[in-house]
Amino acid sequence: MFLFIEDLDKLPYKSINDSLKDVSIKDYYNNEDFKLLMEALIKDKRKNVSSLGSRLLKRCENHIGEIKRVQGMYSFDKGFGDYNYVAGVDEVGRGPLAGPIVSCAVILDLNASTEDLLLEIKDSKQLSHEKRVELSEKIKEKALAYSIALCTNEQIDNIGIGVCNNKIFLDTCDNLKIKPELILSDGYPIKGIKTKNQAVIKGDTKSASIACASIVAKVYRDNLMEEYHKKYPVYNFDENAGYGTPKHVEAIKTHGPCDIHRMSFLKNILNT
Repeated sequence: MFLFIEDLDKLPYKSINDSLKDVSIKDYYNNEDFKLLMEALIKDKRKNVSSLGSRLLKRCENHIGEIKRVQGMYSFDKGFGDYNYVAGVDEVGRGPLAGPIVSCAVILDLNASTEDLLLEIKDSKQLSHEKRVELSEKIKEKALAYSIALCTNEQIDNIGIGVCNNKIFLDTCDNLKIKPELILSDGYPIKGIKTKNQAVIKGDTKSASIACASIVAKVYRDNLMEEYHKKYPVYNFDENAGYGTPKHVEAIKTHGPCDIHRMSFLKNILNT
C-alpha cells in the first residue's frame, strides 16, 4: 500500500504527495508501517518532503486526541453507575420567535470499539451545518435507539415554553424503543419522569449521548424551518431558524406575524 521507505530519496516530492493525499488517517493512524513511513518522511533532507511528514504526523496526533476526547464523553455517560442503557436528551428551539421546540433522546452503545466511536460530536452550535447533517445521519445509524418530539408554536403560546420543554423531554424518553435505565438531561431535571434522571449542566459538552441528541434535534428543526421558509419566504427562516435577528424582527414589523410565530414571544415587538 505504502511507498517503500528505502526508495524515498529517489522519488520526487509530487509522486510521494500524490501517493499519500488520499490516505485516510482514520484507517492508518495506528498502522506500524505508516508510522515508519512518517518517520522517514520527517527525516528526509528535502524540506517539502519533511514538511509533508510533519503534517501527516500532526493529523495523526489530532485524530488520537479526538479519540481520547470522545472516549472521555462516553466514559462520562458510563460514570453514573452500572447501567446497560443510558439515554441523553436535549432540546433546541427554546428561544426563537417562530417554529416549534424540538427534543431528541439518544441511547448509544457506550462500550463501542474505537472504530465505532462517534467522533467530532459536541455542542451542535459549535459545528458547521454540513458537519451537523453528516453527524446526524451517523448518529441515527449507530444509535441503539433515538426518538424525536416537538411542541408547536400554538402549544408554546397555550401552555408556556417551560412546560413544553419538559413535555418534549418526557415524550422523547417515553417513545424510545429501548427503555433507558438512566436519563441524562441537558440543563434541567425532567419533572414527572419515572426513570432515574440526572440533569447535567452544559451536558452537550460533557456527555456523548446528550451531544448526539443535541445534533439530531438541531438538524431536524433546521430542516423544518427550511421547509417553512418555502411557505413564508419574507422571514428568511432558512437563515435565522426563527431566531430574532434584526432582519427577522424587521420583517415581522413590516408584514406582521405568520402562522408559525409564537405570539407570546412577540408582544414587545408588536407593541413598538
